[in-house]
Amino acid sequence: MRDKPARTHYDLIVIGSGPAGRAAAIQAGKLKRKVLVVDRRDRLGGVSVHTGTIPSKTLRETVLNLSGWRERSFYGRSYRVKPDIEAQDLKARLHKTLDYEVDILEHQFNRNHVDTLSGMARFTGAHELDVATEAGDVTRLTADRFLIATGTRTYRPDSVPFNGTTIVDSDEFLELGQIPRSLIVVGAGVIGVEYATMFSALDVNVTLIEPRQTFLDFIDRTLIQEFTHQIRENGVDLRLGSAIDSIEDAGTHIEVSMANGRHVRAEMLLFAAGRMGATATLDLGAAGLETDHRGRLGVDRKTYQTAVPHIYAAGDVIGHPSLASTSLQQGRVAACHALDTPTLPESPWFPYGIYSVPEISTCGMSEEEMQERGIPYEVGVARFRETSRGHIMGLEHGMLKMLFSLKTRRVLGVQIVGEGATELIHIAQAVLNLKGTVDYFVQNTFNYPTLAEAYKIAGLDAFNRMPIPEEYKVKREDINTQLSESK
Repeated sequence: MRDKPARTHYDLIVIGSGPAGRAAAIQAGKLKRKVLVVDRRDRLGGVSVHTGTIPSKTLRETVLNLSGWRERSFYGRSYRVKPDIEAQDLKARLHKTLDYEVDILEHQFNRNHVDTLSGMARFTGAHELDVATEAGDVTRLTADRFLIATGTRTYRPDSVPFNGTTIVDSDEFLELGQIPRSLIVVGAGVIGVEYATMFSALDVNVTLIEPRQTFLDFIDRTLIQEFTHQIRENGVDLRLGSAIDSIEDAGTHIEVSMANGRHVRAEMLLFAAGRMGATATLDLGAAGLETDHRGRLGVDRKTYQTAVPHIYAAGDVIGHPSLASTSLQQGRVAACHALDTPTLPESPWFPYGIYSVPEISTCGMSEEEMQERGIPYEVGVARFRETSRGHIMGLEHGMLKMLFSLKTRRVLGVQIVGEGATELIHIAQAVLNLKGTVDYFVQNTFNYPTLAEAYKIAGLDAFNRMPIPEEYKVKREDINTQLSESK
């Protein structure tokens, strides 16, 4: 990244180079506008590339490959591709992937004539900001429009004695010097669940602590029950409703004292209970903006405009759903609106993916939402072990659940837990957005053997219990007429 801008005024200045900032900048470049991306790091990519989405998913794939996790149903639970897996084995693939991601992003920016600047941005007015570089230089820039895409930072409460080695947050966790024999994960949100389950796959003794009685509340409860059973079977000690009194670094181990009087010990503790909007250094007040208690910005969810019309925000900094995939969409839409360019609206249904072991992915409504809205519905379920592809792959678990309206027969929600869930969900997304019905899954042929065949099984499961529409019924006299005509 450059340490000096090519000019001092731009059509659009983007603060942050994660998915939202990246998509917005490239879209603006394609519209032939003068655009600048400012990022506090000296390498592009933001949290997504350096400490978030890409590192955690790369780490997961490395764990599953080196541990031989996918083959254990055939060769036994002790089977490993690499017997002695070390932290460096995990990081080798990680750094290679990150370097490739940064290289691709730099190429995309260059190809679309997007300027970049490394430094800390701070608003000094509604249309201007200062960027301070590591060398100590400060450059004042102005723009017609701004997009804030700074993402989030880890939440680090004072009650947790972080030391960067044995008590860490999710950013520091990626730099672990060695794989611990035991691990405590505090917080059963998406990040905590992903890291807890992937290290369990490495045969690390993992205790996952969540102060609330439930976790991942936006996921269908049937799916969570299935998921909970699987991770406990895989060795995760899941403790729900366990408030923490204290966390102590005892030197030889980390000790957690809980409100119920129990204690948990481990070699390492990962604190993953929440994130905050990375807006503290932007001096947003100078631009007329305020954040909520978690540092997040409020926006119009159709245009991504903030309370100040020429300033936009997108990505994790605006809160839910905080996905790299939705951030890419938000950034592009925000750039189009900011630059007065018509574009297609975002589709109402998007997939949610959790890259745990096993994966979880959903699209549309959960069963609980259907009940709250009073929608009469039918459920179709398929188990991966019921598919031939599941047998070939050695899958003992995994399920696909579909929800259909009894009134319209439309698909209104799909939930998947198991191998390939985040890939399989896109079939559901397409059918949902095209307002497809249960009939689609009954009428159409799926490749055999595939895991996607689970859609056919679940579709038939629901179809066979749903009332048959009048237009589908063939009357007896019609059959007699057809027989006589055929003679």
